[in-house]
Amino acid sequence: MPKKAIIPAGSGVPIAPFSPGTLADGIVYVSGTLPFDKHNQVVFPGDAAAQTRHVLETIKNVIETAGGTMDDVTFNSIFITDWNNYAAINQVYAEYFPGEKPARYCIQCGLVKPEALVEIASVAHIGK
Repeated sequence: MPKKAIIPAGSGVPIAPFSPGTLADGIVYVSGTLPFDKHNQVVFPGDAAAQTRHVLETIKNVIETAGGTMDDVTFNSIFITDWNNYAAINQVYAEYFPGEKPARYCIQCGLVKPEALVEIASVAHIGK
């Protein structure tokens, strides 16, 4: 099965050996996305809502680069560092998925940089 790395214009170099996304058989797999700028610095320290918005905009950019939309997202894996941020993250998340919601799970864990409060990985079926 052929696959294609999805790297939106303006993307920085990842901090580990991965692509922002991969397209295979009409499915876009978006890597775990942290609230990083293109220099891998955490944006909006201490603000879970702003970090979530940044992460979801980054994911949206990967999916759109592959030819899809956020409506094509079928599954999200959400990682948070503190359950106290759960409501703020969900409020922003609901803006990006206003209709029928994708399946998902959410766990609390440590992330690669301590200032990062949220990480999301997505799967989208774009059928191309």
